[in-house]
Amino acid sequence: MLNNKNILLIISGGIAAYKSLDLIRLIKKSGGHVRCILTEGGSQFVTPLSVSALSGEKCYIDLFNLTDEAEMGHIRLSREADIILVAPASADIIAKMAHGLCNDLATTCLLAADKPVIIAPAMNHMMWAHPATRENIETLQSRGVQILEPAIGDMACGETGQGRMQEPEDIVTALTAYFEADHKPLSGKTAIVTSGPTYEPIDPVRFLGNRSSGKQGHAIACALRDAGAAVTLVSGPTSLPDPTGMTIIHVETAQEMLEATQNTLPADIAVCAAAVADYRVVPLPHKHKKSDGSLPLTLSENPDILKTLSTHQNRPAYVVGFAAETDNLITNAKQKILSKGCDAIVANEVSDGKVFGRDMTSIHIITKTSELSYNDLSKSDAARMITNHIIDNITNTKKENAA
Repeated sequence: MLNNKNILLIISGGIAAYKSLDLIRLIKKSGGHVRCILTEGGSQFVTPLSVSALSGEKCYIDLFNLTDEAEMGHIRLSREADIILVAPASADIIAKMAHGLCNDLATTCLLAADKPVIIAPAMNHMMWAHPATRENIETLQSRGVQILEPAIGDMACGETGQGRMQEPEDIVTALTAYFEADHKPLSGKTAIVTSGPTYEPIDPVRFLGNRSSGKQGHAIACALRDAGAAVTLVSGPTSLPDPTGMTIIHVETAQEMLEATQNTLPADIAVCAAAVADYRVVPLPHKHKKSDGSLPLTLSENPDILKTLSTHQNRPAYVVGFAAETDNLITNAKQKILSKGCDAIVANEVSDGKVFGRDMTSIHIITKTSELSYNDLSKSDAARMITNHIIDNITNTKKENAA
């Protein structure tokens, strides 16, 4: 709950500004007080009257309003808030924040602020992935600004990708979590997440790999981070931007991924979501030419990262693996729990182009004694379900040990 918390909401330009109206309502419903600054861009999508009516407060717009500035309004607004929330945070206002520009009321308040800042970015997926935006985000994060990663999905421009502002309900959850930071369920816990594919070189040009995009693994890392865990994400080659608020280790081969995970131990939680190539070859030193005839490959098995972690002397308290199957999904997943020694398996059916590279999924969370099924979820929602399962089992283990 946000009982008696004072939130300064800055609404910048972008179609996602319409969600800010629902956000105001939810903050008030949760017991918070909200004052709003509407930028010139934001006012192209929502009106000051709507913002004022929902917040029950004056909507602030103009830096040079004589009445407000006679009371040093841009200072007072930030000083009287418990937290400053920028939602939506456009690429423009993120860049201004990163570089200390302040040519309007919103950016002046932000530069004069002595309070924590949370931003909920919203923009086209190419803008979000642009190196300039990534550098700006890293700069803000280094200054302690909390970033609510945008979601993946359809956008108003007709394209699809990562750039949608988080839903108002999720933003209120993040606000509540901030004020209850000491009560996050995984506070003080450490987690390792593997994500994406691995690439096994054949020669300097070719490799063995698979279709994994890394979307599910990255989403799990973010969900564990949001639950309070200190996360290390070991990522194979993907086109996804690095999530913020965690340690990232980039690898290519299965052997590199194994070494990275072992070097990160000890940890409380391990989630092996990466689609690790089962086999590797001894790579050729030069590119193989077609004129050289056929390309014979001698394959050898790659290390079993899930089994290694499950049987390691520094074994994490809870180990989760993944099973991508085309048939006998549940049977194969249950057998995998026994053969690998892990605590749970998240099973996906991947036949007919399902799951890999998609934004939606269906999952089965299977243990030796239980089975939970969730159909037609976004991968972010699936990540939260998996995280909730881990939280429940970590908590139960703690209670059993105390007894």
